[in-house]
Amino acid sequence: MKGRFFATVRACLLCGAIAVVGACSSDHTKGYAVGTGSAFSRDIRTVHVPIFQNETYAKGLEFELTDAVIKEIQRTTPWKVTSSGNADTLLEATITDADLQRLTTQRDSGLTQEQAVSVTVSFNWRDTRSGKTLVGREKFTASDTFIPAYPVRERIEVGETGAIQKMARDMVAELRSSW
Repeated sequence: MKGRFFATVRACLLCGAIAVVGACSSDHTKGYAVGTGSAFSRDIRTVHVPIFQNETYAKGLEFELTDAVIKEIQRTTPWKVTSSGNADTLLEATITDADLQRLTTQRDSGLTQEQAVSVTVSFNWRDTRSGKTLVGREKFTASDTFIPAYPVRERIEVGETGAIQKMARDMVAELRSSW
């Protein structure tokens, strides 16, 4: 009886795995798809991403975020990042807030154990040929944590890098969501 149960479970798992693998696309630009459809518009081939603006006192975030977004576009989309003169679309963004929040403190000393870094961005992606806004977001926020307390002693850059990477993934996901 026990052997029959495990054989049934194995057969169900095998069928499920075959169904999942069959639904996956071998082309990473199409994501999970059945059939020949694409998650991307065929009329957009290039994106210009100028260095983002930074309205905060956290200097350098604009360069890191711009670089992370460009790499995410190149890694997960079929679009080419190019100069402004010949791009189909333009992605502009402004970092409007960079904030630290205390998450936990030590009971006996009151020193911060864990902190979160939050980055807030407003961005606009538009078609340069028609002038039409494809995606626009205000107060778009991503955050990550770091542990400045002993014995870990992570630097604030650990939290900033994590928040920037999450923001880049989320921004590019928003560009994809317009289809």
